[in-house]
Amino acid sequence: MEKVNQQPKRSRTYGQFCALARSLDIVGERWTLLIVRELLPGPMRYTELKVSLKGIATNLLAERLRTMEANGVVERRLEESGVAYALTPWGIGLREPMEALGRWGAPLLAPGRGDDAFQPRWLTLALPALLAGAALSSPVEIGIEVDGFLMVLRIDEDGPSAFVRPDDEPETVLAAAPDVIVALAAGGISIEQALAVGEFRGDPDVLRAVFAAGGASSAPPFPPMTGD
Repeated sequence: MEKVNQQPKRSRTYGQFCALARSLDIVGERWTLLIVRELLPGPMRYTELKVSLKGIATNLLAERLRTMEANGVVERRLEESGVAYALTPWGIGLREPMEALGRWGAPLLAPGRGDDAFQPRWLTLALPALLAGAALSSPVEIGIEVDGFLMVLRIDEDGPSAFVRPDDEPETVLAAAPDVIVALAAGGISIEQALAVGEFRGDPDVLRAVFAAGGASSAPPFPPMTGD
């Protein structure tokens, strides 16, 4: 077990000798896990966090970042563009429980996006979570384009991963609305249904390999999408 060298700073506590309770003391405040979600793909500046986290008050974001830094979840880094916030190695360890929580909550996305805010980069966490258990001995990569944002979804023998690689676009790309991409990864719609409402270029075998490698077999129950 990795040793955390500092005593967590908690303004409020459940007061229970339980790892879950003490974890919630650290990350259970409103917006905290969403800040972690933003930082899992990589460091972000304060202004970038504020724009991406639509609805959070400026003073509350500052307070959450101070608390997360004091608790060893977040650290500040000096980059070419200025000061950025990044997850510490301990903070990065939140990826696994957050992916599990995302899989658990996937059926809640079935009604669609509606008026909810959305950032395409959130899919870099959601897609590997929904495709958990998928593995291929011969690695494949596909570009996923949502609202003009392009990411790379890769599946290899170690499982799925998603990341931004702006200097090298994959030959195979699927472009669609976010609810279509999520439903496809969760097994709520078929590849054919996704292609009917999206745009595709490249090798169909790559598309089938990616979404047949996991999808409905590893995702939670996801009501099939219907519509005109």
